[in-house]
Amino acid sequence: MQKIISVIEKYPDYEVVIGIEVHVQLLTQTKIFCSCPNTTHASPNQNLCPICCGHPGVLPVLNKAVINHAIKAGLATYCTINSPSYFDRKHYFYPDLPKGYQITQQFIPICVDGHVMINDEKGNEKKIRLKRIHIEEDAGKNTHIPHNKESLIDLNRAGTPLLEMVSEPDINSAYQAREYLKNLRAIVQYLGICSGNMQEGAFRADTNISVRKKGATELGTKCELKNINSFKFIADAIEYEIERQINLVQSGRTVQQETRLWDTKNKQSIQMRSKEEAADYRYFRDPDLCPIFISQEDITTIKNTLPELPYHKIGRYQKEYGLSLYDAEVIVENQSIALYFERAYEKHPSKTTTNWIIRDLLGYLNDSKTEVESCKMTPEKLALIAQLLDKQIINNSSAKKVFDTIIQQDGDPEELVKSLGLEQIGTSKELENAIESVIQENPSEVASYKSGKDRLLGFFVGQVMKKTGGKGNPKIIQELFIARIQKLS
Repeated sequence: MQKIISVIEKYPDYEVVIGIEVHVQLLTQTKIFCSCPNTTHASPNQNLCPICCGHPGVLPVLNKAVINHAIKAGLATYCTINSPSYFDRKHYFYPDLPKGYQITQQFIPICVDGHVMINDEKGNEKKIRLKRIHIEEDAGKNTHIPHNKESLIDLNRAGTPLLEMVSEPDINSAYQAREYLKNLRAIVQYLGICSGNMQEGAFRADTNISVRKKGATELGTKCELKNINSFKFIADAIEYEIERQINLVQSGRTVQQETRLWDTKNKQSIQMRSKEEAADYRYFRDPDLCPIFISQEDITTIKNTLPELPYHKIGRYQKEYGLSLYDAEVIVENQSIALYFERAYEKHPSKTTTNWIIRDLLGYLNDSKTEVESCKMTPEKLALIAQLLDKQIINNSSAKKVFDTIIQQDGDPEELVKSLGLEQIGTSKELENAIESVIQENPSEVASYKSGKDRLLGFFVGQVMKKTGGKGNPKIIQELFIARIQKLS
């Protein structure tokens, strides 16, 4: 496995301790306490009512789908489901929070004591404990206008149902943090409870980081990194923050407990505000909402609807299909890609099928920002291309032409091979004639090759491929060329 280099390796006397709070925006038809549509694609302040606007005298009504989604998340992460659990009020005064408080679950959340499995830098399994999963409502959104120092408020997001998933401080590197977040996002996507879209804020993480001397039992002062919308930026920010805090400690200064933002342009964290303490929020039980009672029968019913989850799927792919850990993780990260892989592999169970999905299909989807569901290259067509390759009917160059043609214009792989004249030249006589021609045309290169410059073999294979219009089998060409040169010697 490739060695992962981290800034912490420069400071062998220190270790980093990380805990992460993830906000998961739930996929429900309506908001958590009212009947307003729960959608991110609406004009500003369009999906509003007196309840989500916090008008005096209104009463919240709990959306049952939110409870079911929370139970799914809890079961998928091996949590204990609390019954009853309660709602509390968390007070703070921002323009995007019209009531002046947020409804959350501070004291008795719906799910506790779970875990998420990851593979660490060395490929070893590691359990990241989940302290709690609680339900809460989202606030609105502020948009700041720098040139005239105005802020615009959109309350569409106010009342959107959230799960906050809080880990224990079990994460010890930026790599582990990224793996944890990737695995957690895959879980909620597989469950169908969250889109996982980080750019739209549907899956967002607040990362708490502290450093301490190895062997110390007390945690260092933590800083929170907030509002970072990609796994790469989160990892970059953690690496920066580790070194910033160690440098402060080594110079005799104090790490301040604060919330910091990540400046992607200058690649540094900057102070946002001092970190609030729990007492600042004046929590108390919400008097307008009843306790949530969940029966064991309800839990069992929901448990029976859970899909095969990513961690189990990775293990199955390694065992059943012989995939490497890396290949399995790449495929399983996206549920649609995993389904695509299973359909393609069923048609042609081959390493070639796996390679073309990971290298060519995913490469195209990422570059073109296309979803696999709308791609013209169906699993069956990709499997057929892999089959034609394995049967040596076409070579890699021809396979790429077929792949690119289908991706852009659609078509049938076998018909395209025939219509484009891409069938591989398989007879030795045709290839031997091309090899003889290349030898006659390149006497100095032949002499250099015979004197020991073996790297010229690639040159000769390339020249023969040109002679055959790219339809020769490179492996057979190589074998025939070596045999012909030996005869010349």
